[in-house]
Amino acid sequence: MVINPGERTDSAGWETLDHFNEAPAFNSWLFEQILPYCKGDVLEAGSGIGNISGLMLDKHLKVVLSDLRPEYCELLERKFAGNPYLQGVYQLDLSLADFENRYPELLHRFDSVIVLNVIEHIREDAVAVRNAMKLLRVGGNLIVLVPAGQYLYNHFDRELGHFKRYTRSGLAALLTEAGLKVLHTNYFNFGGIFGWWFSGSLMKNKIIPRSQLKLFNRLVPVFRIVDRLVAHTAGVSVIAVAANQSN
Repeated sequence: MVINPGERTDSAGWETLDHFNEAPAFNSWLFEQILPYCKGDVLEAGSGIGNISGLMLDKHLKVVLSDLRPEYCELLERKFAGNPYLQGVYQLDLSLADFENRYPELLHRFDSVIVLNVIEHIREDAVAVRNAMKLLRVGGNLIVLVPAGQYLYNHFDRELGHFKRYTRSGLAALLTEAGLKVLHTNYFNFGGIFGWWFSGSLMKNKIIPRSQLKLFNRLVPVFRIVDRLVAHTAGVSVIAVAANQSN
């Protein structure tokens, strides 16, 4: 089933993800940040059009994909149909108050839950984290990436439906308050700070321009070095990994 533009409920998000689909070097770099913490049965919450999903499947990880929006779920089912490592595709809403009643078959089923660029879309982010934790087995890892630095909040964030941006300590506190044990945090993509500010704040673009992202993709080898030089002390995003200690 082909999703026509008029059927999309997330035009800005779809266009942004489509632009990132043409940035394979960036996607690989991001995936490398989270891969060491992925283990066992994996669920990706907010899979979108599968930019990171495909990399996980290529690594032969057993993965359940999911998204809030049905058009993304339909695309994921078509895109990865027949892949032996795909364990299913679910329409999943981390913001629900009755999460346990809605998804009983998914509770405490996974060793890793990956939530990349999702939490910032949910006003009650603490509810989203607690619900994600309910998907984990004891000892399982919750891997979260969110946008960093409220000073960078701009037209991109508003168009994409972001409620906030985070600090490293703020994200760690959010996970700790949910009852998780924080294992690791770091900022990611220092080199992208200027581009995000210039294009979204100064130029007031609502969507990351395709040309800008293509340039960024070519510069990823440089930005990898920059992140090491600044020791991950700042970045466009912040990553955290936390363990579920009990059900």
